[in-house]
Amino acid sequence: MSAAPPFDGKAFARALSTAPGVYRMIGADDNVLYVGKASALKNRVSSYFNATPKSARIMAMLAQTARMEVTVTRTEAEALILENELIKSLKPRYNVLLRDDKSYPYVLLTQEQWPRITMHRGPRSVPGRYFGPYASVGAVRDTLNLMHKLFKLRSCEDSVFRNRSRPCLQYQIGRCSGSCVGLISARDYAEDVRQATLLLEGRSDQLTDELGAKMERASERLDFEEAARLRDLIASIRTLQARQYVDGRAADLDVLAVAMQGAAACVVLLAFRDGRNLGTRSFFPKTNGSENPDEVLAAFVSQYYGEQLPPREIVVDRDIPDRELIQQALSASGERRVEIRHRVRGDRAGYLDMARRNAQITLASERTSHAAQLARAEDLRDLLGMAALPQRIECFDISHTMGEATVASCVVFDAEGPVRGQYRRYNIAGIEPGDDYAAMHQAISRRFKRAVASDAVDADDPAAATSRKRSEKAAAVLPDILLIDGGAGQVAQARAVLDELGVEGVALVGVAKGPARRPGDEELLLPDRRCVRPGAGSPALQLVQQVRDEAHRFAITGHRGRRQKARSTSRLEDIPGIGPRRRANLLKHFGGLGGLKAAGIEEISRVDGVNAALAERIYATLHGLENADGAPRASATRSDE
Repeated sequence: MSAAPPFDGKAFARALSTAPGVYRMIGADDNVLYVGKASALKNRVSSYFNATPKSARIMAMLAQTARMEVTVTRTEAEALILENELIKSLKPRYNVLLRDDKSYPYVLLTQEQWPRITMHRGPRSVPGRYFGPYASVGAVRDTLNLMHKLFKLRSCEDSVFRNRSRPCLQYQIGRCSGSCVGLISARDYAEDVRQATLLLEGRSDQLTDELGAKMERASERLDFEEAARLRDLIASIRTLQARQYVDGRAADLDVLAVAMQGAAACVVLLAFRDGRNLGTRSFFPKTNGSENPDEVLAAFVSQYYGEQLPPREIVVDRDIPDRELIQQALSASGERRVEIRHRVRGDRAGYLDMARRNAQITLASERTSHAAQLARAEDLRDLLGMAALPQRIECFDISHTMGEATVASCVVFDAEGPVRGQYRRYNIAGIEPGDDYAAMHQAISRRFKRAVASDAVDADDPAAATSRKRSEKAAAVLPDILLIDGGAGQVAQARAVLDELGVEGVALVGVAKGPARRPGDEELLLPDRRCVRPGAGSPALQLVQQVRDEAHRFAITGHRGRRQKARSTSRLEDIPGIGPRRRANLLKHFGGLGGLKAAGIEEISRVDGVNAALAERIYATLHGLENADGAPRASATRSDE
């Protein structure tokens, strides 16, 4: 079979129009190599295939290009937006990619009848308004502390809020308005929520103007107590504004600086909202061979603000390509004018210098830690007798409390460190409580069955594999090293699963605590079934400890969450006919869920609002006597005889 002819880029470019759009360079294996935008597709694509000298990165990309595809858009701004979406979804090999595995905290104001204000990390699955992201948990706590002092919004979980019969300590110390027991009307609470939203949005001037007008009206109607409360609230907000004044006004800006060493890059972001310094965040974009800091910073601005609401002003440490186009696109997406500036003076120049120095220091530190990580990986490779450096390490751990709420964790590390987006937790069920061997067997089976299933789909139905490629990609990749936190028993369970599924090429290593059970004394059960104790000074053991400790942390966090959920969720909430009032009456009458479970049907039916049929359903649910359809079994009516 003859090889396919090389791609004729010049002929392809000649057939294009000068309309704006997005182009994709695609390799022989149908993987997208590069995604780019163009104000004139014909001119931009032609520039790749002319006689002008090009960088080694561009030449390597063109050598691998088997075909190209284009999408015409109406405007350059639409092309920019489409380019960002494709880069995020396809992750092309030669594009600069924003890689940020950290989950930064937000302030969440939930969307409920009585909204709750709290800190939030992770996917934004809870309905409500998200404010941030903030640089640190401390910055979020400071903001929440201010919200509770000024507006007295609730912070309690819904399960606690629905079952209160009297206000909690937060009400008594003046940090909550007691909405759980009706000490504030829904209208007044909604007004407090609106005012808090104005302050979180950075519209404190509008808020103080409104409060000032309300204070005057309260004085006119001789309601001096309310006027004094509003006066104190305005004073608190103005004190906050005075403390956070920036450059003569309340600033809403981000300051960005990039530092590069070879192809390694660090972007530092210094954020101000309503004059409040939210701190700095560091990002390490994947440059994929690009050594141009202008290009890296432009890609960062496009991708980062494609997901985050941009501020009114973005200060960058250098002029970036397509600055006006990016500015236009961000203004359209944010529905307000966004200005990108690189020539600044005064305080902004100082902030820019601070961001620049932070970027250089952070990159140098990251490069040093990367070199140390590489040395640890090389030592682990030598210890295990592997031919190449491990590119993917997975570690499993089990966590429970005396068999309750057993959770298994799987963490993933690659050459650059933890890959948090591919972490997985497994809720273990159907085993004897406390059986760590069975729990490990179940977790390993669930992980590697997905990998085997993905391979089978690829072999039998390539079209189906393509449609599921994105969701199954992580599961289909086998680790080079599989760490098991445990001794010979847990390792034997993992080996049995791998043998049963026919998984090969995975180095199985057990991590057991040594006789002294001290860090550094760990014993490693190697793939050849040898047991070694490398010692605390071993770089290989240090890498294993780092991965094992992360698996342990992730397992404990999941276990505590599952256990807390089981303890904080009342089974009464699942019973038809039990609303907040009846639930509160039941818990108050019997002094809690324990007293209710100890009561018989006749005692339950004496509670206000509970008839005999409902009492039977309550008893059956609390004692596991309900049928599949939720109706009580016949034995439930005889259980208190």
